[in-house]
Amino acid sequence: MQEILTDIFPNLISKWPDFIGSIHDTFIMVIWAGGIGFVFGLTFGIILTVTKPGGILENRPLFQFLDKITNLFRSIPFIILLTAVMPLTRLIMGTAIGVPGAIVPLVLGSVPFFTRQVQSALAQTDEGLIEAAESMGSSPWEIITRVYLRESIGPLARATTITAISLLGLTAMAGAVGAGGLGDFAIRYGHDRNMQDITWATVIVLVAAVSIVQITGDTIAKKNSH
Repeated sequence: MQEILTDIFPNLISKWPDFIGSIHDTFIMVIWAGGIGFVFGLTFGIILTVTKPGGILENRPLFQFLDKITNLFRSIPFIILLTAVMPLTRLIMGTAIGVPGAIVPLVLGSVPFFTRQVQSALAQTDEGLIEAAESMGSSPWEIITRVYLRESIGPLARATTITAISLLGLTAMAGAVGAGGLGDFAIRYGHDRNMQDITWATVIVLVAAVSIVQITGDTIAKKNSH
């Protein structure tokens, strides 16, 4: 088996410790940026939902401000965002390269995307349930937690899945500016040194990771769909 792998992936075998390290770096970026992005994206998505015109906490100035900021950051291509926020990244993380240097732009790139996904998921909530909760005297917080979030577990699981897969793609793109991870590994060896087996190995790992995330998300969504 080892001989077969050596024949198929000769360069990969020689770079095996770096390959494993790049996989580790990629998942560290996804976990940290994904965790932070989930909290902020969920929060902003809820705020946009409840403060919209006709929402349970209607607040047009706040809604308009957050809506415009979300659109602004969503309109910036990620590769440009990476370089544009380097001063902010250095200020927060102390460096703009490597895994720590990728966290800030990854968060800024994923939060607006996930915010819109959350907003879309919560919009599927039956208005009748919200009106019924209001008529029973439920507070806005109770409506958010017991109606919006509880009724939207399936759509939110799908939204989280889509965002996580997108984030995996962003980490690979971040490798173009020395952020580390599989993207950086594939560029340094697969592209720059024309080691095609390393490129294909990177693709295989990313496809496997995306498949696992997709299957997990679909399973959670199906179990919580009405």
